[in-house]
Parts: sequence; C-alpha cells; structure tokens
Amino acid sequence: MNLRELVSALNDFASLSLAESWDNVGLLVEPSPPHTVNTLFLTNDLTEEVMEEAVQKAADLILSYHPPIFTPLKRVTWKTWKERLVVRALEHRIGIYSPHTAYDAIPHGVNNWLAKGLGACTSVPLHPSTAPSYPAEGTHRVEFCADNTEHLDTVLSKIKDIQGISCLTTLPARVEGEEQTRVSLNCSQKALLEVVALLSQNSRLYHKTEILLLQKPLLPHTGMGRLCTLSEPVSLSDIIERIKSHLKLPHIRLAMGMGKTLESPVKKAALCAGSGSSVLKGMEADLYLTGEMSHHDVLDAVANGISVILCEHSNTERGFLSELCDMLAIHLQNKINIIVSEKDRDPLQVA
Repeated sequence: MNLRELVSALNDFASLSLAESWDNVGLLVEPSPPHTVNTLFLTNDLTEEVMEEAVQKAADLILSYHPPIFTPLKRVTWKTWKERLVVRALEHRIGIYSPHTAYDAIPHGVNNWLAKGLGACTSVPLHPSTAPSYPAEGTHRVEFCADNTEHLDTVLSKIKDIQGISCLTTLPARVEGEEQTRVSLNCSQKALLEVVALLSQNSRLYHKTEILLLQKPLLPHTGMGRLCTLSEPVSLSDIIERIKSHLKLPHIRLAMGMGKTLESPVKKAALCAGSGSSVLKGMEADLYLTGEMSHHDVLDAVANGISVILCEHSNTERGFLSELCDMLAIHLQNKINIIVSEKDRDPLQVA
C-alpha cells in the first residue's frame, strides 16, 4: 500500500482533529516518495531498542502511540536518542506515524479498552469532543436592528466588504411598535472584530447588537477520559483484581479514599489512560483509575473520599495494541502485514 494511501486510511480510522491542541500527531517522519508499506509496526513507545526491532522485522511504517518527536528538533545528529531514531528511520526508509490523543478520544480507542478492565459497565467521556467544524459557516452570529434605511444600506455595504462574512440576511421586524430591519450574519473570529468596530461607530446600532457563539456540536461517545457506571457495585478489592488481570500486572499502586476500605463498594469509576490528573480532577466518582497522577492530586482525591489506582503511565495503554492490530487489519482490509512490538515495555518495574 502506498504510504499516502495508508496515512489517509489511518486518519479515517481516527481523525487527527480529535487530538488535543498541544499534541503532535500524524505523519512525523516520511521517507522520500514513492514509499510502499508492506509491514506496519505497532508500538506504544518508540525507543532505540524498539527501532532496532522494527529494522530487523523490515517494517515500512511505525505507528508509535506516543509521538517520539514532541518538542522541536533543532538538528538531526547522532548525539541524542530521539535524533538517532529519525536518522535510523530515514536510513532504513521507515516512516513514523503517531495518533496519541486521537486514539484516546475515539469510542473504539485506548480509554474504551481500559474501561473493559472494570467489568460490565456503561461509560461516557469526561470531556466530550466537539465536531471539527461549526454547524454553520463562521464562529459567531451577529444580529442587530436598524430603522434608518439609508444609513443601514451604508452599513451593509461596508459589512459585505469584510472578509469572513457569510449568511447575511435582512428581515422586516417590529421593535417597540416601530418598523425596523433585523440584520443577521455569520462571521469568523477575525471578522467579528471588524464588524463590532463598524457597529460601534453608531451607538444606536451598537446597543442593539447581539453576538452569539456558534457552538460546535458534541460528538457522541467521543472525548477524553471515561466515567464508567458499573452494572452492579463491586468491592474495591475485586476491582483491583479485575484491573490487574486486564492489564496483566502483578502489582498496582493504591491510595485509599478517606473513610474507605477494601470492602467499600465501587459503583462509579473515572478513568484516563496515561497521565490522568488534568482529566480526572474534580470528577465525582468512587474511584480514579489512571497510569500516573501528581502527589497533590492524589491527596485531593483521597481527602474527598475517592480511591486512586495507579498502574504506571504506559501500562494503561500498551495492552490496547493487540486490539488495535485486529481492528486495523479489518479497517485496512488485510492489505498489509501488521505486527506488534515484542520489545516495547514500561520503563518502570518493581525491584
């Protein structure tokens, strides 16, 4: 499969528009075209050991969940390990693609997989995603009424000259017993400033102006984190065993909520794969499940009677890769070979 064709198919599987604004997702390293992909190599973290494995297995494209290039590189030399990844990739004509938080947001993504460790439950995103575009053109709607036809014609003429104006309409209206004209228009964020500046030149128009934000519609079952409601309450000790079994971990870290015991029932669990502090903060639940949280956020949760389970960052993500492998095989119609790294592992272990 051609690299560009494959990247387009991967973007269809999980739109990069769902990724967080701070993230660095998509095709990060591209060998010179034409580049054919026969083998897609999946990993959670692209380390030098994993890169060597990808080379040995003749990978043509590496899908690394975490972006190996995040902060900008000022040079590409043999000095640092991330620079060496780029050098090795280009020397062996291997592309690198990262979806990261786009896979966190999708309904069939990392957080959905993590929620399966809780047992039978229903879940909704903690922070729902919005559609990539507005339901109508523009980001804002401006409406105002005017009673001076000649002056209104001048204002409308100037508005039409502003770039980023759409859906401009005029309708007759009766305001406080007077015949007037109601004007409605959609505009971009930049155009809004120009429209407001124009209308502010006339105090009567300006005081009759309404500005509405055109909200992007929420996408169902899509977004960061999950609030999971279990079908039946389960003791904290049973939840711990379920999570350890699902993540194939011999140990987890537990902070017991104030007044709670291992026999306390868990009905609602808020979870976020990876580093969940910012996503989970302030959420009402019996349990927080994530890879890592700051010390003080753990203390806050415990003080509010919420137990916290930490499994280390990538342990809450890596198991998704085998499920992803099967889904991508179907999505790509088995046109390419897909393999999961055997060298990829969490850098932390219990000693």
